[in-house]
Amino acid sequence: KTHSILNYWVRQKSSVQYATRPELPKLAYCRVKGKSPGVVFLPGYGSNMNGQKAEALEEFCRSLGHSYLRFDYTGHGLSEGVFTEGTIGTWKKDVLFVLDELTEGPQIMVGSSMGGWLMLLAAIARPEKTAALVGISTAADHIVTAFKSMSLEVRKEIEEKGVLTVPTKHSEEGTYTFTIGFLKEAENHCVLQSPIPITCPVRLIHGLKDDDVPWHISMQVAERVLSPDVDVILRRHGQHRMAEKDDIRLMVYTIDDLIDKLTTLV
Repeated sequence: KTHSILNYWVRQKSSVQYATRPELPKLAYCRVKGKSPGVVFLPGYGSNMNGQKAEALEEFCRSLGHSYLRFDYTGHGLSEGVFTEGTIGTWKKDVLFVLDELTEGPQIMVGSSMGGWLMLLAAIARPEKTAALVGISTAADHIVTAFKSMSLEVRKEIEEKGVLTVPTKHSEEGTYTFTIGFLKEAENHCVLQSPIPITCPVRLIHGLKDDDVPWHISMQVAERVLSPDVDVILRRHGQHRMAEKDDIRLMVYTIDDLIDKLTTLV
C-alpha cells in the first residue's frame, strides 16, 4: 500500500534536474513534459521554484496535460552561483537560457514580482518563444524607481554607504540589501520609460494591499506594452505574495483562459 502511494507521489512530483552551461553556474529546474503552449514560472527575488504558486502551477499543468517548467535563478534555491553577485542581467540571461535550451515552442511565462520584470525582458528578447505573459505583483523597474524617487540627501547617503536597504516581510533579516553596483546595472534593464515592444496577450494580477511593490506598476506596464490584448486584475485584499487559495485560483483560471484562447483557432 505504502509502496503504491509513494510511487504515485514520485510520479506526481517532478524531480530536480541540472542544466550545465559553459562558463556559467548550473541551473536547477523541474520539468513536466506535455502539450504546447508550455508554461514557465519565474520566481521572485530571493525566492525559489518550490513556492506555493510554482507548485500549484505544476499540478495544474499536469492535470491539463501541458508542459511546465520551473527553475531557480543563479544563486537561488538549488542552482549554483552566489546570490549576492547576481544582477538583473544575470537572471535575465538565466531566463533566456531556459527558454532557448529547456523548452519547445512558444511559452506562457508566469512571473512573480521580480520574475514579472524578467518575463518582460525575456519577451522583448525572445518574441518567437513568447505565447503570453502573466505577471503577478509585477516589479518592473521597481528597485530603480524606488531609488530614484528618494531625496537627493538620502541618495547621496546610500551612494556613500554603497548599499540600499529595503524593509521586507519576506526575508529572515527583515530587509533586502542592494548594492549600488546592483542598482546601476539594473538601470540598463528598465522598461517603463518607453513603449514596450510586446504584442502577445498580457495579464497582470496585483494586490491593492501589496506593501512591497505598488500596484500602479502593473498599470504602467499595461499602458506601455504594445499588445492589443491586455488585462489588469486588481485584488482588493491581495498582498504581495499572492499565495492565498483564492489568489492561486485566480492565477490558474487566468492561465487556463489563456491556454484556451491560444489553442482555439478563431
